[in-house]
Amino acid sequence: MIEKQYNIKSSTGFARPARILVGVSTIYLSNLVLEYEGMSVELNYSPETIMDLMSLEIRPGAPFNIRANGTDELQALQYIEDQFSKMKLIH
Repeated sequence: MIEKQYNIKSSTGFARPARILVGVSTIYLSNLVLEYEGMSVELNYSPETIMDLMSLEIRPGAPFNIRANGTDELQALQYIEDQFSKMKLIH
C-alpha cells in the first residue's frame, strides 16, 4: 500500500480532478481511496463516486490523500500525477 498527498491549485472546483480520479479506476486494478478531512471515498467508476467526491467540497490548495493498494498501485498514482500535471491542476 502507498499513499500520496495532493493539493489542487485550480479555483474552478473539483469536477475535473474528480473525473480523472473516477476514470483511473477503469484502467488500474488497485483499490484507490481518496481521504480528506477524516472522510474517505473509494474510487470506482460510478455516478455515485463523482457525487461523493464533490460532496467532500475539497477547496483549492487543501491537501488530500490518495491511497493505493494492489499490484499496479505505483502506476495508478503515477497516472493520476501525470494527468493532474498535464491539466495544470497541481504545482
